[in-house]
Amino acid sequence: MKKSVLPDFRQRQDDAAAAKQAMLGKFRAAPDDPAVAERRRAREVMLVERAARVAQREAAKQAHEAELAEQARRAAELAAQAEREAAEARARAEAERLEREAALLAEQKAARDERYAARKAAKKARRKG
Repeated sequence: MKKSVLPDFRQRQDDAAAAKQAMLGKFRAAPDDPAVAERRRAREVMLVERAARVAQREAAKQAHEAELAEQARRAAELAAQAEREAAEARARAEAERLEREAALLAEQKAARDERYAARKAAKKARRKG
């Protein structure tokens, strides 16, 4: 008869244990491997560079936000100044209008008084004459 080619349970267990030991040996030998150490250093350098780029982007973002805040502050300041100047201009225009109105009223009163005085003088002249 032919011998069985299929391994029995014990043989499979031994093969699995040997494979695990080989993987464990490879894993334990990895820190001593210069290629692995080089990859680890490259990964650490990459992480440091990434952290530096993130910090740089964050600093640039904060600087941009600070600049936007400064621009908003200046715009608000200019708007407030323009509002003050507009209020002053309105007050000056109102004062000039009131002054013109007062002058017009004074002029009208003077004309009215002059007409009254002329009527009185004419009446007096008629009585005398």
